[in-house]
Amino acid sequence: MKSKLKAARIACFTLGTALLLTALFLVIHNVNEDRQSGVQAKRILRTLKDEIPEYTEPAATMPAAEEYDLFAEYEEEPEQSQALETITLDGDVYIGYISIPEIGIELPVLADWSYPNLKIAPCRYVGGIDTDDLIICAHNYNTHFGRIGTLHTDSEIIFTEVTGQEHRYSVVNIEQLPGTAVEDIKFGNADDWDLTLFTCTLGGQSRVTVRAVRLEE
Repeated sequence: MKSKLKAARIACFTLGTALLLTALFLVIHNVNEDRQSGVQAKRILRTLKDEIPEYTEPAATMPAAEEYDLFAEYEEEPEQSQALETITLDGDVYIGYISIPEIGIELPVLADWSYPNLKIAPCRYVGGIDTDDLIICAHNYNTHFGRIGTLHTDSEIIFTEVTGQEHRYSVVNIEQLPGTAVEDIKFGNADDWDLTLFTCTLGGQSRVTVRAVRLEE
């Protein structure tokens, strides 16, 4: 009987040790992946900034005098979405970079999301700047979007296009949405925000979602 109890204790101890070692390995792996991703993103950001020109406001133009009719009936046309300007680095396509001063984040943003791309940098999920519906997603690495849940109302977010044009936003809402709530993440109260950032919670079941509105430029 004693030998069976001893064997059971040894088995439990062995199993417990194996589980602890596995957990430790996962923690070390995740920390190392986070660090490597941060280093890679910083390297890409330096190169991207070198490629982005200094932004200058486009000059206002007027039609030639003979073509300009002051009294012509004005008909407002629907706003057209402009194609995203991009820069390609090492085969990857970027639309600009995002800065969140409050949490010390400045990262390049890839034009399209995929799981391999998310390991490199934040990605455009859907939407755009000119349509005021840009959504950017990223891993919950500390070097990526892992701390966006600590932002608060009026926190500033800056997005710089590859043209050099800078857009400033102010946070208006932070919430956790279920991972299955794709439509809520995409749209929510779409009239109330111009930019969305989101990332997974540590358990991966929910999405930390930050909404922001464009500041007057």
